[in-house]
Amino acid sequence: MSKKKLLDLAREQIRLRHYSMQTEKSYVGWMKRYIFFHHKKHPVEMGKAEIEAFLTHLAVERNVSATTQNQAFNALLFLYTQVLGIPLKDQNIQALRAQQRVHVPVVLTKEEVIRILSGLAGVYQLMAYLMYGCGLRMKEVLQLRVKDIDFGFDRVYVWDSKSLKDRTVPLPQKIKQRLRLQVEYVEELHRMDLADGCGSVYLPHALERKYPAAHKETKWQYLFPMKTISTDPRTGLRRRHHILERTFGRNIKLAAEKSGIHKRVTSHIFRHSYATHLLQSGVDIRSIQELLGHKSVETTMIYTHVVKELNKESIKSPLDF
Repeated sequence: MSKKKLLDLAREQIRLRHYSMQTEKSYVGWMKRYIFFHHKKHPVEMGKAEIEAFLTHLAVERNVSATTQNQAFNALLFLYTQVLGIPLKDQNIQALRAQQRVHVPVVLTKEEVIRILSGLAGVYQLMAYLMYGCGLRMKEVLQLRVKDIDFGFDRVYVWDSKSLKDRTVPLPQKIKQRLRLQVEYVEELHRMDLADGCGSVYLPHALERKYPAAHKETKWQYLFPMKTISTDPRTGLRRRHHILERTFGRNIKLAAEKSGIHKRVTSHIFRHSYATHLLQSGVDIRSIQELLGHKSVETTMIYTHVVKELNKESIKSPLDF
């Protein structure tokens, strides 16, 4: 079995399980690195010792983070168990682990959030308002469909999130009318696409087989579509995809630079700020956990540490005595 054949099989298995394109690229990339690290030896001829050597190499010589090392291990676990049918569960893989760093999230003040949001325009500003106003991850904003905005009950539905836990969050009243206008824009754009013989949108999992006509329905269209129609790299179909992550990220970066704020501003800072500001306003930690979609309250507890750090403002430096 050639290396190319093996990686093609890996891609097939990844797509069969409906993993994202990003996960596919990442997993296949780690499989390649693993094979090249062992001088193109086929994985069926390797096992526990070779996996441990590769993971230890990443931690010691490459100095990767614990998250990156775990991602590499998950890719190899997928390769052996799902592609090659070789179980690793009972092999007790032992490798020198990369150190897990505990990061305190950087947050913005409410005034800083406003300054950055003011530096954005049009649809990118609306998307950033949703990230801060609802505590959404970037991917969750990008993957919103028209049907996910419930104007009647003032809710935003978040499906198939990172935690695989569907949830709803309150719809911010401040942007309700702008969201209505965005839906109207998508409706008109979709009408034009249908008239041009297009109008199809990607549907997750088996929904396209279950509802064969849904891919051309307005409610399934992305809330924040690209201006142009593109070719789906997996199917070759021409569709209107959602705005790209890198495009949105670039706009956030430019807005942060214009604001004159010298904190490290990423898209995730809006989610961190959302949670911290809710906690500061008296919302309980369990409610914030549900709103963020965290599986465990321990994940959400990091924001209590952030608030404690911010509350140290009352402690003066000896220089100020």
